[in-house]
Amino acid sequence: MTKYLFGLLLSISVLFSSCISTKDLIYLQNKDETNTETTISAVASKPYRLQTNDVLSITIKANDPKLVEIFSTTNEDESGKSESALYFNGFTVDDHGNIRIPLLGEFNVTGYTLDEVRQRIEKQLLTEYFKKEANIFVIVKLAGFRYTINGEVGSTGTKTLFQEQVNIMEAIANSGDITLTGNRKEVTIIRKTPTGTEMHDIDLTDRNVIHSPYYYLQPNDYIYVKPLKQKSWGTGKTGIESLGTILTLISLGTTVLLLLKR
Repeated sequence: MTKYLFGLLLSISVLFSSCISTKDLIYLQNKDETNTETTISAVASKPYRLQTNDVLSITIKANDPKLVEIFSTTNEDESGKSESALYFNGFTVDDHGNIRIPLLGEFNVTGYTLDEVRQRIEKQLLTEYFKKEANIFVIVKLAGFRYTINGEVGSTGTKTLFQEQVNIMEAIANSGDITLTGNRKEVTIIRKTPTGTEMHDIDLTDRNVIHSPYYYLQPNDYIYVKPLKQKSWGTGKTGIESLGTILTLISLGTTVLLLLKR
């Protein structure tokens, strides 16, 4: 009787230890019970500074479109139709940190923000080619916000979103969400900066993550979602799955014992 009771208790303990708790699955929980406020302050996001291999989309407009046609590398009607079009028709930052614009020549843009590049182009245009009356209007954007995600998500790989800012929650949603066996408490973000590579883990189950400087992604960030221990155990993601695994093992053990006794 004692052996059966011990086996029952062992099975129950394995069942509970192998199940994935809802606390490991729910995003943005209020873990600070003393703070019941739901208002969340805005996150200060640093402007992105350009690096090699970035692709820029640069559009120059004026009162008379014919005045600025020579500065364009594409037909305006054809641009923006696809990611591949932006890649081939955009301005790629080369290994020396430069881009080449028709007539204006080479610009070194590494370490500059998009707004700083826009101001430099506008200044050169007004200095060398146009008067203020031409109403030169320059638009400088990244040709898509790229990031790479790997690990326990629905869809891995390099993704592109056509928007100015992307936070970690949007990136994960765009990748099919984190699977049940993904560790939401230790999501690793690897970020290249002009001074080197940074690596940081963030806890997506804690609402305070929105205060992290890594909550808002930077272009070319790499996201890795680690697996939970339950995946390596192979006992099941839910209570039903774990119970089924335990019953299978018990049945197998019983069968082996009966065969040995014969």
